[in-house]
Amino acid sequence: MKRFALPLTAALLAATSLTALPAAAQTVLSLDEVPVGELDPGKASDYADSLLMFNVYDTLVLPAQGEPGYSPHLAESWEIDGNDFVVTLRQDVTFQSGNAMTAEDVVFSYDRIKALGQGLSFLFANVTGIEAVDDHTVRFSLDEPYSPFIASLVRLPIVDKQLVMDNLAEGDDEMGDWGEAFLSDNGAGTGAYVVVSHNPQEETVMEKNPDYFLGVPDAAPDTVRLRYGLEAATVRTLIAQNEHDISSQWLPPEVLRSLAGTGAQLLQETGGGAFYVKLNTTKAPLDDVNCRRALVSAFDYEAALQMVAITDEAAQGSPSTGAIPVGMFGANPADQILTRDMDAAREYLEACEYDPADFTLELSWIAEVPIEERFALLMQSNFSELGFNAQIQRVPWAMFTDLVTNPETTPHVSQIFVNAVTGDPDTLLYPMYHSSVAGTWQSPEYLDDAEVDELLERGRTAMTDEERDEAYSALNARLMDLAATIYGYDRQSIFAASNRVNVPALSSPEYAFGVDGMGFSFRLMEMTAE
Repeated sequence: MKRFALPLTAALLAATSLTALPAAAQTVLSLDEVPVGELDPGKASDYADSLLMFNVYDTLVLPAQGEPGYSPHLAESWEIDGNDFVVTLRQDVTFQSGNAMTAEDVVFSYDRIKALGQGLSFLFANVTGIEAVDDHTVRFSLDEPYSPFIASLVRLPIVDKQLVMDNLAEGDDEMGDWGEAFLSDNGAGTGAYVVVSHNPQEETVMEKNPDYFLGVPDAAPDTVRLRYGLEAATVRTLIAQNEHDISSQWLPPEVLRSLAGTGAQLLQETGGGAFYVKLNTTKAPLDDVNCRRALVSAFDYEAALQMVAITDEAAQGSPSTGAIPVGMFGANPADQILTRDMDAAREYLEACEYDPADFTLELSWIAEVPIEERFALLMQSNFSELGFNAQIQRVPWAMFTDLVTNPETTPHVSQIFVNAVTGDPDTLLYPMYHSSVAGTWQSPEYLDDAEVDELLERGRTAMTDEERDEAYSALNARLMDLAATIYGYDRQSIFAASNRVNVPALSSPEYAFGVDGMGFSFRLMEMTAE
């Protein structure tokens, strides 16, 4: 039996080292993201959801800061016994309601996320059972070895069982709606911030939790206003006037460049992800692999990178080498960058069974992410050189997530940004490419390939780094051959920020997390009062 009892994450050191403000100073942090802000942690999957989850709720483990690996959080320690993971909980944690956190809350949180079957519930597909051994011990039983399991616990937010049970509504399950209606508007976590109000299309307001088990430094913002769907021009003006503190990652490069030129900070987060151009493999002419290969070869990778350059030191992307971002298991070397090859594109097109003149490709872009319109225009130009007509479609995010649930309504070409939600490659690649999860915003390719499925499963069950690297390397090669996706560039998120806020996790490598969104742990920020 292996036992893990790690030191508290460096996040605590970062938090307690911040300079305290006078007790009377009430500070407000204002930031923005794209809608919809999903408050229910059992449904959380994208970036705005993650910001809410990581602040209103806590998880058993956290990614370590400034280094690989994971540290205990709500967990005090864990033991690995074959395919069982036995987690010992802290005994000093209370929910925002005042209820004590116990093992029953962990079991309930797991049962709930599995019953809902939404968000990132697939991370726990191979958990066959969960048991509260006693008030402060939980046993997870798995059906086979699963190397990323501890990493997956970063995405198991613990909810207040008693509070949810007191607010159940009617539903098809014996547990009614599992508290969906209640948790869509209210928080039920142990987190450092408490929800004051929530409108998923407009704004979520949060305040410090005075009873947080780790404490929240005085320098951290007293109130947080997370606003949704602000126009780039509005954000630019507000930051320039010191009325907004942190932009979303979706500002156009020239806006970020302009703000940096007037003294704004440029914060950065690298969460192990990329910009992906998804090709619907079920819809002609892209159901022909050679037609897809033609588009992959015709894409102008260098021009795409130029579009996301901000300054000489900062850019929203780095060159892609394949299906897996550089630095992760299975990635190709950094010097093997993808480039445009029109000769290869024309050869592939010759082997395609379709005449491109017979089709109009639907090139979609997300309305809330204006840089994607430029990529759509780039692709329209690139693909026209092969004889394809292309129609550009502006699609709001909420509509896009609905369209892709049906292969017939899924556009020929979709653009998304995806990151490894736990820091492990399994959570980047499995939800995009396993045949069992087709038809989500991450998987509009509708890829169904037995070899891909087998390699994804092998990457999950291999227990050594060498075996995992071998599995993901083979997966990389297979995905490149299938050409279901154009791998535009490896992603780096850049945020413009006022000088009223100090964010070590987004500005200092020694405090950086390897998980997307964790850098926005508000308790680790400092309001400087400038």
